[in-house]
Amino acid sequence: VQLQASGGGLVQAGGSLRLTCAVSGLTTSDNVMNWFRQAPGKEREFVAGIRWREGTKRYVDSVKGRFTISRVSAENAVYLQMNSLKPEDTAVYYCASSPGVVTTAVGARSWGQGTLVTVSS
Repeated sequence: VQLQASGGGLVQAGGSLRLTCAVSGLTTSDNVMNWFRQAPGKEREFVAGIRWREGTKRYVDSVKGRFTISRVSAENAVYLQMNSLKPEDTAVYYCASSPGVVTTAVGARSWGQGTLVTVSS
């Protein structure tokens, strides 16, 4: 599978951004699409995941109610709509595929390049 993330940028606190992950070459081992993020000096952390076929979703507690993950199979794309952004959301965001549900980066199978999100206070 090939993954390409885009949509990052600079936004003020309280603002919104939508990240896009373009997906190609899906295999039977890519059942879940995920977004992770890595802030400077911190470990890469799980943000949200969605099962490609069923559409069921999971979020880390810190983004619940603010971020929404979605996928459009016909467009071969996964989106992360980020609202009410906070300075602590500043990070490089990565999309990644996994065979099943993951909570850490260790379980991810394939990674796209990151896209930087900067939230100013």
